[in-house]
Amino acid sequence: MVPCHAGSAAASDKNIRSEPVTPQVRTLIFARRNLPRMTTLPGPTLGVVGGGQLGRMLAEAAAPLGVEVIVLDPTPECPASLVARDQIVGDFDDPDAVRELAAASDVLTFEIELADPDLLESVADEYDVPINPDPGTLRTIQDKLVQKEALADAGIPVPDFIGIGGEKDLRLAVEELDGVMLKAREGGYDGRGNTPVQEPDEAAAALDELGVDTMAEAFVPFERELSVIGVKGADGVATYPVTETIHEEEILRASVSPARTDDQTRDRAREVARDVLEFLDGYGVYGIELFETEDGEILVNEIAPRPHNSGHWTIEGARTSQFETHVRAVLGWPLGSTDLREPTVSVNILGDVAEPEAATLHNVDSVLESPNAHLHWYGKKQARPLRKMGHITVTDPDADADDPGDRDALLDRAESLRDGVTFVGE
Repeated sequence: MVPCHAGSAAASDKNIRSEPVTPQVRTLIFARRNLPRMTTLPGPTLGVVGGGQLGRMLAEAAAPLGVEVIVLDPTPECPASLVARDQIVGDFDDPDAVRELAAASDVLTFEIELADPDLLESVADEYDVPINPDPGTLRTIQDKLVQKEALADAGIPVPDFIGIGGEKDLRLAVEELDGVMLKAREGGYDGRGNTPVQEPDEAAAALDELGVDTMAEAFVPFERELSVIGVKGADGVATYPVTETIHEEEILRASVSPARTDDQTRDRAREVARDVLEFLDGYGVYGIELFETEDGEILVNEIAPRPHNSGHWTIEGARTSQFETHVRAVLGWPLGSTDLREPTVSVNILGDVAEPEAATLHNVDSVLESPNAHLHWYGKKQARPLRKMGHITVTDPDADADDPGDRDALLDRAESLRDGVTFVGE
């Protein structure tokens, strides 16, 4: 069992790092001080705010690079704690816990948008610890209205949107945009924090559900939803192949790479994604969610300043996974190749229980016995309805990356494997 430490008040009394700055650490801050890069092993310690499945997969990717990971998470024995070197138990915005993480780390990053950008900024300065992506980027992205306004101001295409200050605003937005998706400005994910409003008379109930701090976005008549996993590093920017994402009840169910669309659309999606990367500050991986409209336009839906569910396929399907790429990027190390290995589909394993219960996944042999199928378990102790518990990735070295039919067959196979496992006891 990985030891856990509560956030320590003693750490807040330190005005210098708890250990001398090593040669490895000095090379990590070359971007600040224009020092030459010289990577050596064993590597530095990476502190991660958040210890869910993303933190777990970051730790798995960091270990072969000689990089140790410490996570901060309020849940004792969180999923990442089983593979990270250590866990600090504390809230994401606990000043003492974040200071303890900074004192024990050479570089900081985060895997959840609930991190406090102001606290991260001040602690990074206090301990002279680089943090990537930049807290200012996190601050912009946390608020969906601020995010959309910033993207629009930068000339990046987004759906029509309106900030909502009350019921009157929402009624007018519904009339003007012929129905809207109402979104909580902060905190919503996996279908939470969003609700469709088709008629003005539905405004009051929608605001009761989400609160008044919301934004309204026009419904987009999209052909398909796309994702581009992009990265900013010391070497510049790079993008993974454009991926098609399949949602149900606003929860990602499957990712297909390459996306089953034409070359022109994929080129435009990469172009928009690169514009987004240039707009953002700080090294790291970014999940860029897009709409391909019925008219062939590409619009930015949302951005995640971290590895993203739609990029899990890269573990087996790309030359370098999004998680290894994020570790390399935030440390200022050379980036790996983002090229596709072979057509790949990833499907999420969701809790199929009616009520929360202890997590035991049945029928696992059906996945393990299947050629080119890869099972990923997130280590969550409790299955809840529609909770992400793991994923299955299926690759096909014989599939034609230019033939959508081959990806159709790959998706059918992946979904069949997913549908064969269950948390419901027999």
